[in-house]
Amino acid sequence: MTAAERGIWKSTEMRRRLAGAGLDISAGKMSALWTTTPTSIRLDDLDVICAVLECAPTDLLICEPDAVAARHPTKAVEATAGSGPRSTVTPRLGRNRSTPPA
Repeated sequence: MTAAERGIWKSTEMRRRLAGAGLDISAGKMSALWTTTPTSIRLDDLDVICAVLECAPTDLLICEPDAVAARHPTKAVEATAGSGPRSTVTPRLGRNRSTPPA
């Protein structure tokens, strides 16, 4: 959306501008950035994208606390439950090994 607000309507145009700023992105990676929500992005790349679009990272990133909570449902429940009972973890000391040959 930020690119469209800046008059950039095609991924090839964005890719050309990024290359002009020193970030060479493959056509496949550019297509993925343009059409889907990336799962990760290098901070150096984000810096260049923000420079080209003349925006801040907060203009491009969307917080999704529900998605984070869905990845770790037990931690989310513990955080909201307060001081509820927690499961006990018993440490295992070493591995059960046989005795060495004599």
